[in-house]
Amino acid sequence: MSEKTAVLVTGANGFVGSALMKELQKRGHRPCVGAIREVAESEIFASRYVGVGHIGGQTDWSPALGNVDTVVHTAAITHGGGQVSDEQKKILTDVNVDGSLALARQAAASGVRRFIFLSSVKVHGEASLPGRPFSVSDSVNPADAYAVSKWRAEQGLKEIAEGAGMEFVVIRPPLIYGHGVKGNFASLIKIVGKGIPVPFGAIENRRSLVSLQNLVDLIVRCIDHSGAVNRTFLVSDNQDVSTPELLRKLGEAIGTQPRLVAISPKLLLWGLKLLGKRDAGQRLLSSLQVDISDTRSLLGWEPRVSLQQGLKDCVQT
Repeated sequence: MSEKTAVLVTGANGFVGSALMKELQKRGHRPCVGAIREVAESEIFASRYVGVGHIGGQTDWSPALGNVDTVVHTAAITHGGGQVSDEQKKILTDVNVDGSLALARQAAASGVRRFIFLSSVKVHGEASLPGRPFSVSDSVNPADAYAVSKWRAEQGLKEIAEGAGMEFVVIRPPLIYGHGVKGNFASLIKIVGKGIPVPFGAIENRRSLVSLQNLVDLIVRCIDHSGAVNRTFLVSDNQDVSTPELLRKLGEAIGTQPRLVAISPKLLLWGLKLLGKRDAGQRLLSSLQVDISDTRSLLGWEPRVSLQQGLKDCVQT
């Protein structure tokens, strides 16, 4: 064990980072350092947080790296699906690529033992073939600017880590849901809760998801496990569902019945194209499954929370 003991969590006030900080503190795992953009006075008393300002290629991470043995890098820009402007691509590159690699270089120089990077299953592509879930041995095919930024960061991290003798771990989650989730998943919760009809009843796809609790549990496992060294892992709840099944389970968690209308997927996609939502429609209708058998066998890890329990926790106020 290195003389350094602390775990640095970047994006410590974000969706994943804040949950990870709470779990590490709950388990008494190790001293935790949370890196965030700005530190409010109230946060100083809650735990140890360090403000690093804007994340980019010129960020000075040294205030956060003292006595740090392990870095868990969750901070990122997550938009970038579909068509994005050149300015948005520049921001994604600045934060997700240059910012991540600047942290990796400074971490290696300061003697960090292990660097855990939260990537995305989207580096494999937007959709998996029917009955053929993505595995870590599959080739990559990042289709949008966000996925490209994550893949470039992965490649750079591995090069830096191998050159410096720093251990690395890459985790590629699918859609993450949990208490405080935002974006499209939060919209689905509102739609189901209000009983608004949704035209997804005829969709026959399979999607992998991961609850925030299960993702955090895997990250914690990767902090010290010898089987995680220099490996890439896929993660999910290990319970794939179709879009209609997900909505029914979400309704059960809320305590209501979703109003599913069966419209032909071809007709639905045609309508979404007319609305300029072609990319969103393809993601909605397609399958995206992941095979977590390597994760389970190498780490002795199993999802602790079922999909239904995860959805119940997600919708609780």
